[in-house]
Amino acid sequence: MQQFDNKTALVTGAGSGIGAVVAKALARAGARVVLVDVAASGQATADGINAEGGKALFQQCDIQDSASVAAAVGAAVAHFGGIDIAVNNAAIDPEVAPVAEWDEAVMERILAINVKGMFLCLKHEIAQMLEQGGGAIVNLASAAGVVGVANKPAYTASKHAVVGLTKASALQYAPRGLRINAVCPGAVDTPMLAENLPPGVDKSVIGANHPIGRLATSAEVAEAILWLCSDSASYVVGHALTVDGGLTIQ
Repeated sequence: MQQFDNKTALVTGAGSGIGAVVAKALARAGARVVLVDVAASGQATADGINAEGGKALFQQCDIQDSASVAAAVGAAVAHFGGIDIAVNNAAIDPEVAPVAEWDEAVMERILAINVKGMFLCLKHEIAQMLEQGGGAIVNLASAAGVVGVANKPAYTASKHAVVGLTKASALQYAPRGLRINAVCPGAVDTPMLAENLPPGVDKSVIGANHPIGRLATSAEVAEAILWLCSDSASYVVGHALTVDGGLTIQ
């Protein structure tokens, strides 16, 4: 377990799934954690961390809105003095359909959250970290940001964009003390996966498509994220780390 004593971390999409697990893991490792989510469920996660002796703050935020993201970063600064770590996890994955049958409005919503939202988070986090003299950022991409995924064109496009944003930002800001990387999970056993399974498809079928033969747990993805946030990864810059049970090497 990496240690983050006297560090402040901001985690988006922290109300459930990977984000909630990452927030709890950071808190257990000593970090002060700002949980950011559009859903009020993030408050329960923050309350649980505080009840266990950690330090957590929930900030409701719509990452599609620049002022809302700025307010979340501002809350971290006001309550904990700054941001040393950011984990940009918030995203949606609602569609399963081929391109020719796919709803344009759904595409716009996916890109607004997964790409524009990621950009706005980076914009405001980087500005704050530059004032402090450095920091570490991990963006949640996907195996779908490395390879194509049939019937998920918008999600695939959005996660390729996340990898591109990560690399461009990392190149720009590495000389100024920021390390920016991405994690690219395969299928993870989360509420979002369960909600977006195709009709009649069990999640075990999705897991069986991975060479390792199963879905990832959120905890396994969190371990990779915490490593990238830590001093143990001090020379890792602009990397898209696959945590996918071998999915992308088939």
